[in-house]
Amino acid sequence: METEKFKLIDIFYGVVIPLILVLLIFFLAIYVNVSGTYHILGASNTIAVILTSGFAQMIVLGVPLVLGLVWNKWAGGAAGFIMGGMYYVASAGLYTGYYSGSTPAYNFFGDMSMLGYLVNAIIIGYMAGALTNRSTNFKRMLGAGMTAAVITAVIQAYLNYTVALAPSRAMAVLEWKDTSLGAAGIYGFVLAFVPSIALGVIVPIIAKVMTWYGLQPMRH
Repeated sequence: METEKFKLIDIFYGVVIPLILVLLIFFLAIYVNVSGTYHILGASNTIAVILTSGFAQMIVLGVPLVLGLVWNKWAGGAAGFIMGGMYYVASAGLYTGYYSGSTPAYNFFGDMSMLGYLVNAIIIGYMAGALTNRSTNFKRMLGAGMTAAVITAVIQAYLNYTVALAPSRAMAVLEWKDTSLGAAGIYGFVLAFVPSIALGVIVPIIAKVMTWYGLQPMRH
């Protein structure tokens, strides 16, 4: 079989796009992240939090969600285990280091809210795949994606507010009591649910476009 000939567009996809993604990640981490060097949007800006922490969680949950929609529940669940596991280890290690000198010292590897990211990544991929059952009907994909995204957001919000270790729980409680966007609860709702709602809409659209171009596993 004849191999595909090299084209200039290959440079765009193979070099330009990856470099743009690297620069975007660098920009978000240094200039937008509220704990970054410059945080140009402010040290507690809601949009900045969504664009950094919220975006990171969307990636962790979005990969298993899209695989669940375009492949099956097992692929979605397996991808969730990998993505959620990496996010859990990274986040738990980061926060354990932050509080290593505190009294008492906290071990976030045993924090149920941290484990929630691992569990929810598995759940969102498996649930989306089970609800669509390999259907490519967009309304069904959208309903499955939104259902899985909202349910996992509710689970994570509950874990953060009730069973997280003291520092994480105190932060979650303050977010729900925050009145910077108006009544108490609005700020907490935006941080907890807006990224998930966006995920539940965007990923099914991506999954549907992938089916148009045949970017899905072959079914035998």
